Amino acid sequence: MNGSTLQKFAAECAEELPGAQLEHPFGPDWEVFKVRGKVFMLMTEVPGRPVVILKADPGEAHALRESNSHITPGYHMNKKHWITLEGGTGIDKQLARELVTDSYLLVVAHLPKAERPVDPHTYGTSTQAAR
Repeated sequence: MNGSTLQKFAAECAEELPGAQLEHPFGPDWEVFKVRGKVFMLMTEVPGRPVVILKADPGEAHALRESNSHITPGYHMNKKHWITLEGGTGIDKQLARELVTDSYLLVVAHLPKAERPVDPHTYGTSTQAAR
C-alpha cells in the first residue's frame, strides 16, 4: 500500500475507535488522533513523504523495525515508544489496523479507569463481542 493510501486507511481505522478525535494542534500539516486528550496517532507529510506515527510497546516496536524496512523509529517522537510507518511492501491493511488499534489500546490502558472508553484488555476480543 502506498503512503497516501496508508494514511487514509489509518485515519478510517482511528475514526472507528470509541472516543477517538481528530485534532490539528500543530497546524494543518499534522493530523493528530487522540483519545481522552492523549495522542495515539499522528499523520504528516513533513518528512517529505506521507507517514503514520503510532505508539508501540518498546519490545514490539524493536521487533517491527527489525522485520520491516517500512517501519522506523517515531518521527519527532520518543524512539523507544513510537514507530513510523511508511507505505511500501509489507505494510498491508491487516498490519495497519493492528498497529493503529494497539497504539490506541496502549494509550487507553494508561488512562484512569473511569475515563477509559473501552476495557483495553478485552476490546476487540471475542469475549467483548459476546457481551
